[in-house]
Amino acid sequence: METANTFILLGALLLFVSVLASVASARFGFPLLLIFLVVGMLAGKDGFGGIEFNDFETAFLIGNLALAIILLDGGLRTHIRTFRVALKPALSLATIGVMITAGVTGAFAVQLLGIDWYYGLLLGAIIGSTDAAAVFSLLRGSGTQLNERVGSSIEIESGINDPMAIFLTITLVEVILAQGNLLDPIVLLMLVQQFGIGALLGVGFGLLLREVVRRIDLADGLYALFIAAGGLLSFSIINHLGGSGFLGVYLTGLVIGTAKNHGTFHVLRVMDGLAWLAQAVMFLILGLLITPTAVLDNLLPALALAVILTFVARPIAVWVSLLPFHFNWREIAFVSWVGLRGAVPIVLALFPVIYGLDSADLFFEVAYVVVVTSLLLQGSTVALAARWLKVEVPPAAEPRQRLDLHLPVEPLLEMVQFEVAPRSDAVGRRVAAMPFGEAVNLCGVLRNQAFRTPTGDFRFQPGDIVVLIINEEMIDGLNRFFSSEAKKPNLNIETFFGAFAIRGGAKMAEIASVYDLPVPQNLKALTLDQAIKKLLPNAPVVGDWVQIGDVFLTVREMDGDHITLVGLKIGRD
Repeated sequence: METANTFILLGALLLFVSVLASVASARFGFPLLLIFLVVGMLAGKDGFGGIEFNDFETAFLIGNLALAIILLDGGLRTHIRTFRVALKPALSLATIGVMITAGVTGAFAVQLLGIDWYYGLLLGAIIGSTDAAAVFSLLRGSGTQLNERVGSSIEIESGINDPMAIFLTITLVEVILAQGNLLDPIVLLMLVQQFGIGALLGVGFGLLLREVVRRIDLADGLYALFIAAGGLLSFSIINHLGGSGFLGVYLTGLVIGTAKNHGTFHVLRVMDGLAWLAQAVMFLILGLLITPTAVLDNLLPALALAVILTFVARPIAVWVSLLPFHFNWREIAFVSWVGLRGAVPIVLALFPVIYGLDSADLFFEVAYVVVVTSLLLQGSTVALAARWLKVEVPPAAEPRQRLDLHLPVEPLLEMVQFEVAPRSDAVGRRVAAMPFGEAVNLCGVLRNQAFRTPTGDFRFQPGDIVVLIINEEMIDGLNRFFSSEAKKPNLNIETFFGAFAIRGGAKMAEIASVYDLPVPQNLKALTLDQAIKKLLPNAPVVGDWVQIGDVFLTVREMDGDHITLVGLKIGRD
């Protein structure tokens, strides 16, 4: 009993201190995940806590469970529409990119650490993939809105590259132990099996769980637990059948997330908490597991390897992987920089230890140094890099709060709160001026601590909280009505897109006439939507621009594949 209480006390204390430390993380731009890792390290054998923890198998189990939850949450939040522009480049990064990164890093590891080629490739495979937990949390926590092509490619890559890294790691460990050959045809067969079974069953489980969630009636708090349990079930079954459970659980979450149902928002809120708990526990455990003094023996080679990975291996891999997809140099540079390493390399470094490989501690120690360096160097500069490389776009406005109403109607209705922003279109306007007219059900407005029902000449004022019952299709239009310009000066609407807005369906000939543009003859018969698509090398996303003479036309709004609004600007910063 005493042991159990002590264990609970220590675990709760570590988590409590880590969450409190996150306040400092947000204030000073310190990567939050590193806080958890450092707290675990300080509580460990070489730290103030003096806790001796060397149970690698338990740490491996916790790491796998945590990664499964994180990937499931990432899949639930990935919009299927992003696959339009990001699936192919993300697949290339997650497969070819990981192999190139492992190969280049492995070659340098052989020279720096004096190990043989298979050991070098194994180390490259361990630290070769970006980490979903690190990428998801840092991109969302930085408050940076990336253009869809870049942001979606990074997120999808981080969600699906773990299977390739895990496959390479396990294969190389087995080849080393068996003194086999990496070029054996059976290795390719294993790769096809892992990805084939993982993809097929991951989608299958997702479709099944999505349908069950749609049909059953549970208490609100149980939907997320049901999906989490279903995701872990798919993860374990796929692993048991020889597939990639990590790929499978990500696809399971992705398929479930494609269908909006009466538990959607509650599920995402609860899953967000579960994902944070998984990240916190995983990094705390891995922090306890490391012995900082043991890292000192190979600190300099490990730091050199981290620098090579960041500035040589990752950029080469990204450039080769994205070459067929016409990313510009700024986008390639940013994707290269946000190759964040997190818990995955440390978890993968446990494989050699568990398999009993000679000098297994070396992999764990080097992976630890690489992760800390990556989180410190790259993790703290995500927003800065996005601004320098100009891959940011003005953030999309969001409602203050959304709540499912669970009404048996189609389309599903939500109760949504909007706050009237200063300088928004809503200021000084009557209720009748809201978009969508009578289709919007106004419940009331909170002003000066009093909730009132607008009547007569009521006009919106800054700070009003407006409560509406609407369907999801109305949210974007109402967001634009109630929100104002971005807080960052370089990202306000007029600065970024230009002072003039033109419909995507406008004819280029008309635009040429009105704005005196030197439009090429072959574009004059096209709409603005068609012309921009013809001039761009990729499928368009918000923030893409083309130049005609001295005028820049920037994609401002899209509806699916169609450009609906374009900003016109003379000259570009």
